[in-house]
Amino acid sequence: MPKKVKTAKAAAPKKAKSAKAKNLKAATPKNAKTAKAGKAAAKPRTAKALKPKAKAKKAAKVLLPAAPIEVAQLLSSEVVFQGPVFRVFHDKLIEPGGKENERDVIRHNGSAVILAVDNSRDKKNPWIVMERQYRHAANQFLWELPAGKLELAEDALAGAKRELAEETGYSAKRWTPLVEYYASPGFLGEAMKVFLAEGLVVGDAHPEDDEQIEIRLVKLSEVIKMIEKGAILDGKTLTSVLLYARKVARKRKK
Repeated sequence: MPKKVKTAKAAAPKKAKSAKAKNLKAATPKNAKTAKAGKAAAKPRTAKALKPKAKAKKAAKVLLPAAPIEVAQLLSSEVVFQGPVFRVFHDKLIEPGGKENERDVIRHNGSAVILAVDNSRDKKNPWIVMERQYRHAANQFLWELPAGKLELAEDALAGAKRELAEETGYSAKRWTPLVEYYASPGFLGEAMKVFLAEGLVVGDAHPEDDEQIEIRLVKLSEVIKMIEKGAILDGKTLTSVLLYARKVARKRKK
């Protein structure tokens, strides 16, 4: 009887040891295999996810060609008013959607707008050449950028240089196109072409007889404050200054 008890006690630890050893040995390769399998599975998933994104970007670039310009079919056009600055036409037409319509349109040679900037001392907050003059259509004085009507078939840049010199006396060493837009395309065919003028040189102004213009140099930050307070109501000034301020802010981040 004592021998049998001793045998039983000896047998128990042997089984426990072998079980533990087996469990540890078995757990290690299983975990390793699982981890390897997970890594192996993760790689192709990542690669598959990246490929369609890259293809989508390429496809987006290919699918962004310039849209064809659709124009109306003009049936008739009659001048109902002609003045020194613009003409008014009464047009009968078939619009691109196929609908027949009648429109009264003001035709204009277009205008050049000048954002004249003195950034010789402070590139982050340069001085802007501003004008203050009375506008009868708005029935009030307005703060504006220098601008003027282009002559028939006149080059826009040449017109911008002429207008800046006439109204302010300034000339500029560097000229860059900034933006082009239509002020009120529902009835007005005036295209506004804005130029950034840098490297200013002071000269004598020669405004036209009907122009009474007050010239001021205003910091860009102050012009932005004026816009936020509603002190600037002129569309070309709002468009040009805000776009320029955005570009200046981008340069600061770089």
